[in-house]
Amino acid sequence: MSGEDEEIRAGGETAGDGIRGTARGAAPVPLSVLDLVTVGAGSTASRAVRTAVDIARTAERRGFHRYWVAEHHSMPGVASSSPAVLLAHLAAHTERIRLGSGGVMLPNHAPLVIAEQFGTLEAMAPGRIDLGLGRAPGTDGATAAALRRTERLGEGADEFPQQLAELTRFLDDSFPDGHPYAKIHAVPGPVQATSPGGVQDPHRPPLWLLGSSGFSARLAGSLGLPFAFAHHFSAANTLPALDLYRASFRPSEALAEPYALIGVAALAAEAEQEARRQVMTGALSMVRLRPGRPGLVPSPEEAEAYRFNELERGFVDSWLGNVIHGTPDAVRQGLDDLAKRTGADELMITANAHGGPARLRSYELIADAYGLPG
Repeated sequence: MSGEDEEIRAGGETAGDGIRGTARGAAPVPLSVLDLVTVGAGSTASRAVRTAVDIARTAERRGFHRYWVAEHHSMPGVASSSPAVLLAHLAAHTERIRLGSGGVMLPNHAPLVIAEQFGTLEAMAPGRIDLGLGRAPGTDGATAAALRRTERLGEGADEFPQQLAELTRFLDDSFPDGHPYAKIHAVPGPVQATSPGGVQDPHRPPLWLLGSSGFSARLAGSLGLPFAFAHHFSAANTLPALDLYRASFRPSEALAEPYALIGVAALAAEAEQEARRQVMTGALSMVRLRPGRPGLVPSPEEAEAYRFNELERGFVDSWLGNVIHGTPDAVRQGLDDLAKRTGADELMITANAHGGPARLRSYELIADAYGLPG
């Protein structure tokens, strides 16, 4: 093992299988971050990216296990349309924390392109890259058609298992002789080790499957892959999906036992009233998104002034029921209860708020509540 590899492992982020984290402080399970790189009203995408760097650095300093970004398109308030580009930038500004996609929407892309992008990321940040994959478009139908250059959108989701198998073979350089792609290689990748003078890179990004229903849960289990469930927007399906994942699980080279994280919306502030004021900006964003009117994340003042009609109020009350918010102690209690109720192996926290300072402060307060280092 090289001195560089020893230094990476000494950071504690690449030990073991590169998947399982370690609970730190008083946290019941490892804590991680999902950042949508949101753009608030009155702000810019450049500022949102700078905030993403600040959050990733804070998460690294405070002992969060991983930091993921998610692919979205045609949404003014979300600046994460290109996860690979963002992750390259974040890799240059961090040293130890795992970085990954939560996720890349596989039907939007050729598997070879994803293998090349994440092989490049792995070369930039060895042993720190996760490749989380989803089968939804991450946008509306028209935008998905523009991304895929086809109107046959249903095929993308239906062919997800085949696309996943193709991507895996590109990552492993394992197409059999006689396959049309047998002489095609994702570079950077394993083929470089078989070239004259080549040396095998010890790292390959672990694959994760993402989902908000049972399809990906069953597929992840059958393939022995780690599973990430979107509890933050599909809470009613969390327990059935996790049960299905565990029941379907078959040991693999990646994992001997199931490993499931859940995404959870949580925001802490010094005062309960301030936490409520901040999460209402996310609530108003969701109200506008539902009828197809996505926009920038509104300010707290705009959210306070907005008059919700009866239907909208019902939606907001339901949505807020799945957002853990309040004082640090209240958020800690909510996260503890959720971990116990679901049996999740990891909690990935996403903060819904207008401005970067409120989101940054929330992660600091949650870390303080659990006695995380930093």
